[in-house]
Parts: sequence; C-alpha cells; structure tokens
Amino acid sequence: MKYSSKISVLLLAIFCFHITATAQNKSSKKPKRVIFLIGDGMGLTQISAAMSRYNGQNAFMRFPVIGLSKTSSAKHYITDSGAGATAFTIGKKTYNYSIGVDADTIAQPTLFELAKLKNFSTGVVVTSSIQHATPASFYAHVPERKMYDSISTFLLNGNCDIAIGGGSKFIYEREDNRNLVDELEQKGFTLIKDHELKPINKSKFIYTLARDGMKSMEEGRGDYLKKASLMAIEQLKKNKNYFLMIEGSQIDWGGHANKYEYMETELWDFNEVINAMLDLAKEDKDLLILVTADHETGGLSLTKHEDRLKFEPHYATKSHTGTMVPVFAFGAGAKEFAGMYENTEIFHKLVKLLHLK
Repeated sequence: MKYSSKISVLLLAIFCFHITATAQNKSSKKPKRVIFLIGDGMGLTQISAAMSRYNGQNAFMRFPVIGLSKTSSAKHYITDSGAGATAFTIGKKTYNYSIGVDADTIAQPTLFELAKLKNFSTGVVVTSSIQHATPASFYAHVPERKMYDSISTFLLNGNCDIAIGGGSKFIYEREDNRNLVDELEQKGFTLIKDHELKPINKSKFIYTLARDGMKSMEEGRGDYLKKASLMAIEQLKKNKNYFLMIEGSQIDWGGHANKYEYMETELWDFNEVINAMLDLAKEDKDLLILVTADHETGGLSLTKHEDRLKFEPHYATKSHTGTMVPVFAFGAGAKEFAGMYENTEIFHKLVKLLHLK
C-alpha cells in the first residue's frame, strides 16, 4: 500500500471513530429536564386503535426508543393506578390503592422529593383531580388513595411547585373545615379556582378548574391539557432543572366505562400533547421526553369487521389487565429506556440519569 493510501485509510478510521464517538456521546447525554407523560390505562391496543383512525401526526411514531414495562403490584398481578404510579415514583412495588408508601405502608422519598433536594422545579398537569392516584403519587404519602383531603395537605410540603387540574373541593370544601387556602398561600402558593385556563406568571401555583375530575373531550374540554402543559413549562423553565408530569387521566376512564369513543378522543388529545412536548425536545437537547402507562384498562381487543379495512373494538373487562405497557423515550438519556423491565426500573433509570441520589 502506498504511503498516501495509508494516510487516507488512517484519516478515514479517525473520522469514523469520531463520528461513532460523537453519536454515542449524544445518545448517552444526561438530561437536565424531564417531561414524564402518563397515559393512564393506555396499552398497545389503545394506541393501535386510536391512532389508526387519527388524521393528524402520530406522536408515537416519532420516538426512536421503545421499551416494555411490567405492571404488577406487590400483592396483585393486576395493579391499580396508586400502586402503578407509586412504582414510578418510589422505585418499589407496593400494594394496590397506596400512594407514595411501600408494601409495609412506610413512606418513601418520591421522584419529586429527590428532585427538590437537587433544586429542580416540579409540577403536575392532569385531566383528573390533582389529588387523584397518579399525580398524588408524586408528592403525597397516604395508605389509601381515596384520602383526598389528606393528599391535598401534602402540597404544603412544597415538593410540587405547580399543580393544574380538577379537585377544588378537596381544597376549598374540605370535610374537616381546615383553611388550606390560607396555609398554602402562607407557603408562597398562588391559588386559582376557575373554569377557564388563563395565563399566570407565578413560580408556585395551584390551579383548579373543576370540583373533581375535569370534563371529557366529548363534553368539550378542548385543548386544555396541551395549553396547561405549555403554561406550566413556561414557568418551570425559569429554573434550568425541572420535572413535569403530565397525565392523560381519562384514557383510563373510557376503558372502565367500556366506551371506545371516550377512550379514543382522550388518546387523540394526549397524542397532541406528546407532539407539543416532542417539538420542545427537538430544540432542547437537555430534555428527556418519557411516555408510558401505569397499566392497561378494559382488555381492549380489535376484531374483524365486515369492512376489511376496519375493526370492531371489544372489551374483556371494566377493570385493569396485567398486560405489559409500552415505554417511549426521546432526547437526552432516551436509550436507557429500551428493553423489557419492571415498572420500578423507570424510577431507578430516572434517578441515575438525573443524579438524584
């Protein structure tokens, strides 16, 4: 081989090594910000069905990394949302209907509590009440998920800076007559109770738009979830580190009711929120977008239709099922979420990526 040819080969090898190393560095980059989207009750069948009839952009097809999460709780193969979300937030399997406690009812540090120790800003945006099982699991510790008044008091601890959703009655109409409004304001929160989402420029606020759960898409909720999520981010991003949880709560409710169109329209709404978050991540290389579900609801199956290009949706139950659910990841640290694992591993992967311990 001529000397010039050897030089060319060497330069090519160095160039290829540089490109490979650069790609590896980009894919292994640690996130500084996380948007964690939970489609409650959203299994692969719900995604397959709803997105096959959607005319817009399929957000799920934009993810380069996909995994599978095993959803069982500590004592039941079929989990509920309390144990399912708590697995994400404390990294331990626990019993059904628990919030932020382990299988022995002992409170464990949540992702939000660990994040606050590292100076993250935190928030939840949901279409349920802000005291519902999934959001509550990020900031509260109670032995039973229906202790809504008690869950509200954990907002006083300041581990959740922004909360947007329903649930005003558990703050303003409490059975114990406790003046939680004054107590929260003394802790620096701005409280808003309204039926419409309006801009707010505050770093700590609790915005309730319904007494309990919010309207469904079929009832005219509109693009609240997308607007509220972007509004929360506008405030959270004033801190270079933030962790936002967004829940498409009522995908689950449609499954429980065995109402396919209810589930479908809720998932379409969730899809548009995911698209908006992915658009942010395209511009923010330190942002991780993570999408998953706590469990599947309804045992939805898609069977043959007389029109061969369509399907018939059928439900097997009005409860949850034990099937695995998908995990989608995009952005900094996304590759960590490939593969098959227990739902508790999502906690451990986030803790590692964010250096929370």
